[in-house]
Amino acid sequence: MSGLQVGPINDFALGIYDGPHATPQEADEGPVFLGIKNVTPQGTLDLSEIRHVSEQEYPRWTKRVVPQSDDIVFSYEATLHRYAIIPENFRGCLGRRMALIRPDKSKVVPRFLHYYFLSPTWRAQIESNIISGATVDRVPLTRFPGFEVKLPNLALQERIASILSAYDDLIENNRRRIQLLEQAARLLYKEWFVHLRFPGHEHVTVTDGVPEGWLHAELADLCLGNSGIQTGPFGSQLHQSDYTDRGVPVVMPQDLKNLRISTERIARVPEALAEKLARHRLAPSDIVYGRRGDIGRRALVSDKEEGYLCGTGCLRLRPNQERVNPHFLYHALGDYRTQTLIRNRAKGSTMPNLSAKLMASLPVLVPSRLLQQQFGAFATDNSREIELLTDAIAAARVARDLLLPRLMNGEIAV
Repeated sequence: MSGLQVGPINDFALGIYDGPHATPQEADEGPVFLGIKNVTPQGTLDLSEIRHVSEQEYPRWTKRVVPQSDDIVFSYEATLHRYAIIPENFRGCLGRRMALIRPDKSKVVPRFLHYYFLSPTWRAQIESNIISGATVDRVPLTRFPGFEVKLPNLALQERIASILSAYDDLIENNRRRIQLLEQAARLLYKEWFVHLRFPGHEHVTVTDGVPEGWLHAELADLCLGNSGIQTGPFGSQLHQSDYTDRGVPVVMPQDLKNLRISTERIARVPEALAEKLARHRLAPSDIVYGRRGDIGRRALVSDKEEGYLCGTGCLRLRPNQERVNPHFLYHALGDYRTQTLIRNRAKGSTMPNLSAKLMASLPVLVPSRLLQQQFGAFATDNSREIELLTDAIAAARVARDLLLPRLMNGEIAV
C-alpha cells in the first residue's frame, strides 16, 4: 500500500483521555459507566449489562472528557485489546481502566481507525509496549500518544471502512432481529399466562386467578427424578487450575448473557475431566440458571450446547416433558413474580445464593397441556430462527476478521 501517512497516533487525534481512577456509587438509573466488560473482543459495545452513574455524580465523572459519537474507547489495563466506537446518542462516562481517542476527522476516518486498532499490526505494537505488573498487564498511557500508525489517504480509508462496515451492519441487523424474536416470545407469554388472554379465554372460568384446567405445582414435580434440579460440581471437584483454553465449555453465571449461553469468554476443561463430571453434562431443553450473585440469569440449552458442563455457580433444571413444556418453564422462570419469589429464597449475607433444595418447592402455575404445546411451538420456531441468525452473525464475523488484516496491509486492493 503506497502513499501511507506515517506518524505517532497523536498526530491524528484531537485528544487522548483516560477515565477516572475510581468507581462511582451504585445507581439504579442514569448515564452509562462504561467498563471493560462493555467492549467485546470483536470491537463492539455490549450494553446488555451496564452500571449506571447518577445524574448528580455525572458531572464529576466527566470532568476530563465527555464521550461523544465517533470517539474510540479502549482498555489500557487488565483486559487489553478492547476497542469500540461510540455511537450517536450515547450518554455516559469512561469507567476504570478505560480511555478514549478523539480522531481528527480531517486526517483520519474514525471507522477506519477503529478497524486499524483491531488489526494484527496495531495489536503487535501494543504487545511490544505492555508493562507486566504484579497483578495485571497495562499499556502506559503516557507513551500511547507516541505509538506509530501507518494510514492510507482519506479516500482509501473510507473505502476500506465501508467494506468492513457492511459486515458489521449485517451483524447488527441480525442482532436486532434476534432481540425482536426474543421480545415476541416474552410478550406472548405475558399475554397468555400473566394477563390470561390466551386463546379461548372467554369461555374459561377463572377462580382466584387460576383458569379452569390449570394446576399449581412445585418446581421439583416438573423436573425429572431426583436429579432434575442439580447444582454444578463442588469446588473440590472442579478447581481453577483445571481450566484450559480448549476442551468442554463450562457454563458459569457470567456466560448467561441475553438469555443465551455465550462462549465468548467461557472456561473449558479437558474431555477426560468432563467425563468424570458426566452427571453435570447439559442436554437439549435443560435450563441453566445462575444461582449466585446476580440471580435470575438463565438459558435454555440448545442442540449445539449438548455436552457442555453446568458450572459451580449454576443450577441445572431438567424438565419432565410429559408434565411441562421446556419453553414454557423457561419463560415462567423469567416472570417478574417468579423472579421475586426466587430472590426472596436466596440465602447469604454477602452474596445471594440458591440451592437445589430452595428451588425445589418453588410454586409454578401450570396451564393446560394444549396451551403449553401452542406456546412451545411458537417459541421453538423463534428459537430456530434465532439459531440461524446467530450462525449468520458468526459467519459474518469470521469473514470480516479474515478480510480486515488483508485490507489493512494492502494485500487486497480496493
